[in-house]
Amino acid sequence: MKRAPLSIGKRVVLGGKQLLFILGPCVIESRPFLIRTARRIREICDGEGVSWIFKASYDKANRSSLQSFRGLGLEDGCKLLQEIGQMIGVPVTTDVHSPAEAEAAAAYIDLLQIPAFLCRQTDLILAAASTGRVVNVKKGQFLAPWEVENIARKLEQGGCKSYFFTERGTTFGYNNLVADMRSIFWMQKLNYQVVFDATHSVQRPGGAGTSTSGDSVLAPVLARAAVAAGCDGVFLETHPHPKKAFSDGPNQIPLSQLAPLLHTLQAIRNAIV
Repeated sequence: MKRAPLSIGKRVVLGGKQLLFILGPCVIESRPFLIRTARRIREICDGEGVSWIFKASYDKANRSSLQSFRGLGLEDGCKLLQEIGQMIGVPVTTDVHSPAEAEAAAAYIDLLQIPAFLCRQTDLILAAASTGRVVNVKKGQFLAPWEVENIARKLEQGGCKSYFFTERGTTFGYNNLVADMRSIFWMQKLNYQVVFDATHSVQRPGGAGTSTSGDSVLAPVLARAAVAAGCDGVFLETHPHPKKAFSDGPNQIPLSQLAPLLHTLQAIRNAIV
């Protein structure tokens, strides 16, 4: 039997009948940009009646090139995310990269995200676990689904009972990922809630030489498949103008396409529960 639903912040639940969405741009490009984007996403989500969490990164610490834009920084970024969460009335999430960042971010952030590349970093996992926040661990591109059980043990030994995993594709040769929908079933069978990251699953890591490329047109396809496979939530990065995005533009969903996609995913969910 799958574990009981998780409450995140004061407003949303993961693992219940309703699908949960994690939505937002890849990185904080500026304060005005983030506020404007968050408000627009809220309008869309209110129109579709969906439960959601707002996401953006204060620092993209694993960019391909030193010249790539990284973000607003830890303190300023987390304060801005907290402000926006209170402004639009939803929980917020961001990724942390070190034990010190986990501790600092927890003062502002409802849901701490462990990046896929760092999912086996014991000190980071234990630090996130000790904050008292809900923790989302992205399954590494190099892990089999059942290996997340080792991460779960670390989280629980660190005092964290509220956590879940995100499937975001598996390395498939050079500069390519493949999304195996069986992974959702296998992780849920281990008694974990599972979110599917549709946008990062269509990445082509390092595929543009000094940056990551991707196939955003496939993100809705994979999202539909994941919801049909029974995932508990969907992670979608979205941007007003992906071609102008400072990070991960080739993988993000245009905001103009978000409403019909959310509508479709909810319809699939309703058909299977």
